[in-house]
Amino acid sequence: MSKHPLKFNSKTIHGGQEPDAAYGAVMPPIYQTSTYAQTTPGGHKGYEYSRSANPTRTALERSLASIESGQYGLAFASGLAAIDAVIKLLSPGDEVISTNDLYGGSYRLFKQVFEKFGITFHFIGMGEIAAIEEKINKNTKLLWVETPTNPMMNVIDIKATAQLAAKHKLLLAVDNTFATPYLQRPLELGADIVMHSATKYLGGHSDVVVGALVVSDKELADKLYFIQNASGAVCGPMDSFLVLRGIKTLHVRMQRHCENGEAIAHYLKKHPKIEKVYWPGFEEHPNHEVAKSQMSDFGGMISFIPKGSNFKEAVHIVEKLQVFTLAESLGGVESLAGHPASMTHASIPKVEREKSGVVDSLIRLSVGIEDVNDLIADLEQAIG
Repeated sequence: MSKHPLKFNSKTIHGGQEPDAAYGAVMPPIYQTSTYAQTTPGGHKGYEYSRSANPTRTALERSLASIESGQYGLAFASGLAAIDAVIKLLSPGDEVISTNDLYGGSYRLFKQVFEKFGITFHFIGMGEIAAIEEKINKNTKLLWVETPTNPMMNVIDIKATAQLAAKHKLLLAVDNTFATPYLQRPLELGADIVMHSATKYLGGHSDVVVGALVVSDKELADKLYFIQNASGAVCGPMDSFLVLRGIKTLHVRMQRHCENGEAIAHYLKKHPKIEKVYWPGFEEHPNHEVAKSQMSDFGGMISFIPKGSNFKEAVHIVEKLQVFTLAESLGGVESLAGHPASMTHASIPKVEREKSGVVDSLIRLSVGIEDVNDLIADLEQAIG
């Protein structure tokens, strides 16, 4: 490893990585084993049982820590398993303030799993710091932030939120799935925990399901490592290998995602049959200046509403797409289209969904890395 601090693009390839100790393999081998030989009870080479630790997963966890400018990485079986571990830091009676415009699976986990164990969740718009502070009380322990949010592309000021969390001695966790560390690194802005659905951009090829946490504080890391091992929702060595391989091209993929996303956002904005486009790169976006200050670009995620805000028209468009694939998820090399109200956000009650703008006519695009002209032509024929 270089003795000099690496820039981000080099960290994706080399950060936290060393050639394998056994034979010098450049890519970490897939240690497809559940257990490890011991010379005497407790005498081993750092690995006893693969739920607790596995060399391939360790390599991924070191890479995750490096690209997020953290000290400790933890890899899980899914993004939701990673979120589950964070909420398990809390106790009955504790309260959480969360973004109201968030991934439906996060909402379902909070409301339908953890509320019955006595943890209270408040869902609010986090565009203004004063609105967050209003909700803080003596039982508040955690601020849960997504930025940009899913699917409305709202941007939350991480640095200001971190200052608020520090003032009130709260934990700040940021779901960085949409932006990735290529665009923003929340720990550098004062967050305590960064979460990823590594299934998305970090893996990048729609072939693996993995979650990740990164922290810098050792005491917090030790608590999370305990939960990771005790609850056991870890990813396997093959999944770890695939995400580690994906991370090595994150920077070049994200550059193209951003370029294509910008072109398509502007195309949709000018289209006579499109009523509204949500993308942080527009100057009229409510928190465009915050996005400019904390992100290095604006990403490849876009949401839009067809003219007339008609549910049937939205469904007709996504059904007609040919290059874009109608599917759940995001962040792969291929372009995907989704209908949040009936897909990713179906677990959020309609009344709650619509409060944050997730109307039945909203379409979400994950813009891939194909030729942008093919993507625009596909949208043109589908919109008509």
